[in-house]
Formats: sequence, structure tokens, C-alpha cells
Amino acid sequence: MSGMAEIHRLHPKRRRWWEQWPITLVLAGVVVSLVVVSLDRFRLGSLMLAASLVLAFVLRLVLPSHRAGMLAVRSKTVDLVVLGVLAASLAVLALWVPPPT
Repeated sequence: MSGMAEIHRLHPKRRRWWEQWPITLVLAGVVVSLVVVSLDRFRLGSLMLAASLVLAFVLRLVLPSHRAGMLAVRSKTVDLVVLGVLAASLAVLALWVPPPT
């Protein structure tokens, strides 16, 4: 096999499941907020959902990219802008919707 490049298998570093605690914490907040919405507390549940996005924003802000796990999707700046805009707009919309009469 002269003249052929040697093949090396790439062995990515295996990540442990508990290293994904940031996204697990955010998703737990999302699940709790959806349960609250299903119990006919739309405004409270929506604000809790916005709080989950704020939590994701804060975790992405303070954690380095290699520790943020699945919260690190794009560059840090893009992730923070997207999370911040979503959290703010969801909170505004939750407060804007009139309560049922």
C-alpha cells in the first residue's frame, strides 16, 4: 500500500451525561412551566418559560463554551442575542395578553 495515506480513526472525547447539566436544568424549567400552563395559569407559566430562557442566557454568559454543553450552539454572541431577544419578547407577550374575563 505504498503511496496511500495512512488512515487514522478519530476518537472524539466521550462526554459524560452529567456534563450536560446546563441544558437539563433549563429543560426542567421548561417542563415545569408547561405544566403550569396546562393547569390554566397561562401568564404565570409563560413568565416561568421566559425565566427558563433567562436562566439559559445567564448560564451561556458565565460558563465557558466547553462547559456550556448543548447550550453552546453558535458563537457566544449569537447565542446570547437569540436567548435575550426570545426571553424579553416572551415576557412582554405574556404580560400583554389580557387575562380571561
